[in-house]
Amino acid sequence: MGDQMQVIVEKLNQEPFRKNYNFISFDSLEPLQLLQLLSDVLGEIDPKHAVDIREELPEQTAKRMLNLLGILKYKPPGTVSDLSAFRQGLVTGSKAVIHPVLHWLLQRTNELRTRAYLARFLVKLEVPAEFLQDDTVADFNKQYEELMEAFKNLHKEHEQLKISGLSTAEIRRDISAMEEEKDQLAKRVERLKKRVETVQNHQRMLEIARQLRLEKEREESLAQQKQEQKSQLFHTEQRLQRAQVQLKEMQHMVADSKPESLMKKLEEEINFNSYLVNEKIPREMESKKTSVYFLQKLVAEPAMTQADLTALESEIEEVTAQMNQLIEKRIITYEPADSKFSMYRQQASIISRKKEAKAEELQAAKEEMSSLEKQVEQKNSQAHGLGGSELLTEDEFKQYVSRLRSKNTLYKRRRQEVAEITAEYGILQRTEELLRQRHQATQQQLQAIEEKKGISGYSYTQEELERVSAVKSEMDEVKGQTLDNMSEMVKKLNAMVAEKKASLAPVIKELRQLRQNCQELTQECDEKKMQYDSCAAGLETNRSALEQEVKGLLEECAQEESNYRYINCMKRSLEVQLQRAKEEMKAYVSPEPQERRRAVREQYTRIILEQENLGKKLREKQKVVRESHGPNMKQMKMWQDFEKLMECKRECFLKQQNQAAIGQIIQEGGKDRLVL
Repeated sequence: MGDQMQVIVEKLNQEPFRKNYNFISFDSLEPLQLLQLLSDVLGEIDPKHAVDIREELPEQTAKRMLNLLGILKYKPPGTVSDLSAFRQGLVTGSKAVIHPVLHWLLQRTNELRTRAYLARFLVKLEVPAEFLQDDTVADFNKQYEELMEAFKNLHKEHEQLKISGLSTAEIRRDISAMEEEKDQLAKRVERLKKRVETVQNHQRMLEIARQLRLEKEREESLAQQKQEQKSQLFHTEQRLQRAQVQLKEMQHMVADSKPESLMKKLEEEINFNSYLVNEKIPREMESKKTSVYFLQKLVAEPAMTQADLTALESEIEEVTAQMNQLIEKRIITYEPADSKFSMYRQQASIISRKKEAKAEELQAAKEEMSSLEKQVEQKNSQAHGLGGSELLTEDEFKQYVSRLRSKNTLYKRRRQEVAEITAEYGILQRTEELLRQRHQATQQQLQAIEEKKGISGYSYTQEELERVSAVKSEMDEVKGQTLDNMSEMVKKLNAMVAEKKASLAPVIKELRQLRQNCQELTQECDEKKMQYDSCAAGLETNRSALEQEVKGLLEECAQEESNYRYINCMKRSLEVQLQRAKEEMKAYVSPEPQERRRAVREQYTRIILEQENLGKKLREKQKVVRESHGPNMKQMKMWQDFEKLMECKRECFLKQQNQAAIGQIIQEGGKDRLVL
């Protein structure tokens, strides 16, 4: 009791009550204050019950609290066995009743708040059966039940979404990351398109690549169809083989057996099945029914305390001891030690137990055989999926395992080589990109050095030289007569080139130094490459795990999208129902009497008036019955006394008749003796 009060005081001093109680102040509360405190706690669970109990009658307070406690599924403790005593204690504000209620409510406030919220929508309104005969009322009742089921489903989905831990912010971040990836992929595609457009006949090559992809997809579909047909053919062959084996077994049995042996086997099977049907299965069914009956009886009983369990255990022990004593007495009384039948009874019981054990073993062996057959079929299908066509012997299986191991080793080695080649390919791509960047940087440095040395335009001059050389070749082909002029021009150009080379000699020396630096950087790049390879080997192991995680998140996103669509559909259906309710309200407020009569509220109002009139008549009839109850009971008592009096007179008359007959017989016997 002290622990209970401690829990109550601690909970009441916390949010949202803030009562600032201690043991003494809480224990000194008046009954009315205890009832108000209980009402405040119930009001925290259900806001409709946040009322001042001084403004309502005690009967209304007790009824309101009992209704809510019934909805919350509160069961009175074992100390309050009588429900009427519990109600009386609740009305009077008894501490023995209210303290356990407060302890139970304060320990599970959040759970009970949810239960009270759901009870507002899930406590079914019972409609009398005679009202359901009306089609309109029946339709509304059906819609009411459907809405209740829809609310249950929506609440379950809401709770699952709350438990799942996914928030809108996380989903938005995922969507924004996906959009960024999409933009990056679009930019990459645009760059690839621009790079491809510089290639000659790129449209024709794209068309050929598209046709190649379609043909590959078609080849894959054909290969899949071929594999499916092979699988179907294999299963068909397996069924044919099993049928042939069964046929051979049946033929062998028929050839080697005689009609007498077949009949004997059939009789044994029939006897076994008859034993199962007539003895074993009915006995098991009876035991199961008995256990189910006791379990149902146990569920129907109220919750039991430890004291009740102890009392039941002691009672069971006493009954067991009495049963053992009665059995011993019965054995001593009806089965003496020298009885010959006791031995036969024991042997019969032993044989029956052995029979039951063997029947169970046979049943278990049959079930095990069927499960083994299923496993054999599964193994056959798995073997076919791996490329096998029939069951292997032990030696063939060992050879297959050795071949599989060698292939596995070869596969791992090839896979490692492919991984190395892939890594090297990525490194080469990165090296190419770095070299291209360095080339561009070197070109820029070269131009800066040319400008610094005063020989800017050397590269342009070289390009111009190449252009002039091209023009020269064209001119040689077109105008062979001007060969001398062109040779002089070439000499001049060569002289100019020699001058440029002489002027560029120091630049070339610097370029050699840059090349040496390039070699050093290349060596450093090789070292970094080795570090990169070691790091890439570690990151590659994490990539597959991240891919699986991303795949799971995508599946969750798809699931959430489907849930979102489902909720939208439910929202539309609820909007349709809301529209129907608005139409009903419009019909109710319509000034036309015909439209108002069609409203459900008007129909229910008429029905309520009829029921109120019927209730008044029944109350008047009840009043008449109460007024005539006393005289009627008195008259019934007089009639019962009269019946007892008449019964007594009848018994006296019968006794008198019997005595007269006995006296007459005695007189006749005396006369006979006198005559003798």
